[in-house]
Amino acid sequence: MVVEIGKIQIGGPKFTVIAGPCSIESETQFKDTAASVKKSGASVLRGGIWKMRTSQKAFQGLGAESFELIKKVKNETGLPLISEITDIRQIEEVAGIVDAYQVGARNMHNYSLLKELGRQPKPVLIKRSFSAFIDEWIKSADYVMSGGNQQVILCERGIRTFETATRNTLDLNAVVYAKKHSGLPVIVDPSHAVGISDLVPQLCYAAAAAGADGVMVEVHPNPKEALSDGPQSLTFEGFEKTMKQLEKVLFAFDRGLNII
Repeated sequence: MVVEIGKIQIGGPKFTVIAGPCSIESETQFKDTAASVKKSGASVLRGGIWKMRTSQKAFQGLGAESFELIKKVKNETGLPLISEITDIRQIEEVAGIVDAYQVGARNMHNYSLLKELGRQPKPVLIKRSFSAFIDEWIKSADYVMSGGNQQVILCERGIRTFETATRNTLDLNAVVYAKKHSGLPVIVDPSHAVGISDLVPQLCYAAAAAGADGVMVEVHPNPKEALSDGPQSLTFEGFEKTMKQLEKVLFAFDRGLNII
């Protein structure tokens, strides 16, 4: 199955890179990041409007304050935007702003939200919960598709294991299995999987070699000052280098990048 986010087809022969900041923090931060990732070859922009954080005191996102900024940046770059929603009420609120909805790992089991997303036409990306079986992950997509919306993408973002050296454990088994058994496009989020920016590039290459349809990467102009997920975010320079190497890996498998 091929899913379209804007004019970009995910699930076809081309490899899609979704990139941008974990959270939209300011006009300068978001605008500069969007321009930089597009220049390096990303074809879909990511950016958190609302953020589900473990600590209530942590940055929760700009919310509605970011709406006009998002419209401006999308018009300037031509990049479609995917962003996480955490509540059914947010679907309509951002319908005119986002091109695809992201269901975060914490909401993979939020069946009311999944059902509601099945009643609207925009693509839905479902991240695997850090403790979910592959079968549960695939079945969460069924909740969306049963409502009539077949535009679903699965995203592996690491699972919780006994290992503590990295944030999570990237499960490439799940990527290969889901590709063969779900019929849906499958992408990888190496940033959340590992939580360490120095390791993100290698996991991007591994995802491409494993046959994933794309990756979702966090990029920030100054990761040390990021309001969320700075340790796992690539700098502009780091992302550019990663993209150049990624193209070489894809070439070895007779694939290329989706480019706007």
